[in-house]
Amino acid sequence: MNSDFLRLEGVNKSFSGVEALRGVSLSIEPGKIYCLVGENGSGKSTLIKVVAGVYPPDGGDIAIDGRIHKRLQPIESIHAGIQVIFQDFSLFPNLTVAENIALNQEISSNRRLVRWGEVKRTATRALGKINVKLDLNALAGDLAVADRQLIAIAKALLENARLIIMDEPTTALTQIEVRSLFNVINRLKQDGIAILFVSHKLDEVLQIADQVFVMRNGEKVLDQSAAGLDRATLARFMTGRTIEFDESQSASEPDQETVVLQVRGLTRAGAFSDISLDLHVGEILGITGLLGSGRTGLALALFGMLKPEAGEVTVRGKTARLESVPRAVRSGIGYVPEDRLTEGLFLTQAIDNNLVICIVDSLRGRFRLLDRGMLRRSAVDWVNRLRILASSVRMPVSSLSGGNQQRVVLAKWLAREPSVLILNGPTVGVDVGSKVEIHEIIRELGRRGMALLVISDDVPELMSVCHRILLMRHGRIVEEFSRSEFTEEAINRMLVLA
Repeated sequence: MNSDFLRLEGVNKSFSGVEALRGVSLSIEPGKIYCLVGENGSGKSTLIKVVAGVYPPDGGDIAIDGRIHKRLQPIESIHAGIQVIFQDFSLFPNLTVAENIALNQEISSNRRLVRWGEVKRTATRALGKINVKLDLNALAGDLAVADRQLIAIAKALLENARLIIMDEPTTALTQIEVRSLFNVINRLKQDGIAILFVSHKLDEVLQIADQVFVMRNGEKVLDQSAAGLDRATLARFMTGRTIEFDESQSASEPDQETVVLQVRGLTRAGAFSDISLDLHVGEILGITGLLGSGRTGLALALFGMLKPEAGEVTVRGKTARLESVPRAVRSGIGYVPEDRLTEGLFLTQAIDNNLVICIVDSLRGRFRLLDRGMLRRSAVDWVNRLRILASSVRMPVSSLSGGNQQRVVLAKWLAREPSVLILNGPTVGVDVGSKVEIHEIIRELGRRGMALLVISDDVPELMSVCHRILLMRHGRIVEEFSRSEFTEEAINRMLVLA
């Protein structure tokens, strides 16, 4: 007897003649954790939307409990027990935890009046299924990402979920929150619920998966038990080439005699307190800490977006007045934000316009008019130097993959030649090939003498690129690790101390 809950046979899907899925076949059994990996554009999102009934397949069969569907309507997929938790969680931020969880139940009940006691009992029962307690009266929009994710999972369980698809569920989570999520996923597995976990983070994939599907160019190229896989093998199938995971620091060491950025006693109540650090020529300094540790507040203060109440900052020996972003930029500080889509790019603008935005004044000719030829040459130069994959610099930057968008943000600041470049989550949401290449770009910038401040909760990432790592807790720097002291276990142990 076939035990598959979901089976796809030879599924195809095209958009305007471009094949997004080509003959994809796979099976999902109850009570197993599957991971779906692949680079941006590999077909992962299209596959999820076909299973969810959002896209009709152009060919092939979808079978749920043995019943074949040539296509699914979204409501049919939901009634069959398939729930998709997208990255935005599809919650109402202005509703409470209880209201978000019980909303669908209330609507389907057709009652004219809401029974608030029943709403809270329903939410409590759903959260109890994953052994989680949340303030039922708290607004969803006020909660941390990890808690909003738990609301989405509890809501899915009320719909009698048999397969829960999680799209990049750990992108904005700390390592502690990831471990908590994995505990919840394993509990769901024990209850016989299948999980399809979509992620770029190969270490997490190998940690949580029973079975791994790898997509490349719209095709499934690997379907194997996770027990026999490693990062290098996954990366090779994802990219079609061998990826070298070089965790060793480059041979060049920073110039310890020359301080580029000096911070003394920087303080802002409620954000960070008494921050002091030195950043040297050619040094890559990492800063890590849990959410709320003050690491992002510090970055924003150094870039003039959050005014400190006390302390002093100097760049190359000169006092930096950081009351605004323009002053920070004039002082020689650049900033690559974690959220490149809303903070780092003009998505509807062309690649070349994004690339030159920080140096536009230097591209003016006679009568202070913009020299379009010079602009285009500068943009093409940076596209080539950072190997940004684009058929034309006139393409909108929104058309690029996450990794190539991140390179555009990097190039934008490198064109400015800052003395200090702050990178906040430099590889968040990018695929494995781009991540390795961005790490090498960071190392190369250090070898050329740039001073870099890298802020991340990805401890292996910091260990791969940094000379030193500072650990923040409750707004203060509480620990420093030199390269000879780097161990993931030691840093993670210090991260979780109260």
